[in-house]
Amino acid sequence: MFFDVSRPAVQVAPGVAHLPGWLSVSSQEALVSAVREVARAYAGTPMAMYRPRLKSGQMSVHQLHLGRFWHYETYRYVDNIEGTRVPPMLESLRELAFPALRAAAEVAPELAPWAESFVPEMALVNYYPPGSGMGMHVDDFEESLAPVISLSIGDEALFRMGNTENRNKPWDDVLLGSGDLIVFGGPKRLAYHGVVRVNDATLPEGCGLREGRINITIRQVDARASLCC
Repeated sequence: MFFDVSRPAVQVAPGVAHLPGWLSVSSQEALVSAVREVARAYAGTPMAMYRPRLKSGQMSVHQLHLGRFWHYETYRYVDNIEGTRVPPMLESLRELAFPALRAAAEVAPELAPWAESFVPEMALVNYYPPGSGMGMHVDDFEESLAPVISLSIGDEALFRMGNTENRNKPWDDVLLGSGDLIVFGGPKRLAYHGVVRVNDATLPEGCGLREGRINITIRQVDARASLCC
C-alpha cells in the first residue's frame, strides 16, 4: 500500500471514508493488467465487458463483472449466461478487501463492524473513457448491506455522495485520484452517489492506463455469506 501524506484520510460523512493514494502506482498497474487479461479472455462471450443499456439510455461506462453478474434484464445476480460462467473473483481483490476495510474503519468508525466479517463475493469493474460519467444512483442490488469498497485508477474523477432520500442536495463532493480508496456503508450504504465528471489527462505515468479511469468496487452480495474456513 501507499499513502499520500499531502492529502490526509478523511471521514466524508458518517460511514464514508476517503483514503487518498492508498494503492501504490505499481499496485494499480498490477490490477489493471489483471483486469485487462480477464477482459481479453472473455471478449466475444456473454460475459464480455460491455456498456449496459438501461431504461434511461445506454451508459457511457464499460462494465466487467467478476464473481457474480448483475443481469439488468432480469434484475438479479446470476452465475452464468447462456452457459458461460461469470469470470472468477480475482484473488488480488479478495486480499485487498480486508486491509481496505480496516483502514477505512479507522477513519469512519461506522464501518468497523464489517472489518473482520466482510465477504468479498464480487467485483464490478467500470471503465470510464474520456468525457464519461455516471448519474446519481443507489447500489441496492445486493441483499447484504455490507459496505462497498471502491478503488480508483487513472484519471481524476469528481465523486458525489448524496443522501438516502433522493438525488437532491445535500451532497459531499470528493475528488478521487489514481490509487484512492473510498468506502461507504452504515448510514450511507444506500445513499445516492455518482461520478459528475472525469478530468482527462490527469492520470499518473505507470498506472497501467493511457487514458480514462477504472473504478473497481468490491462487494458482498448475500446477507448470510460467510468466509470459508
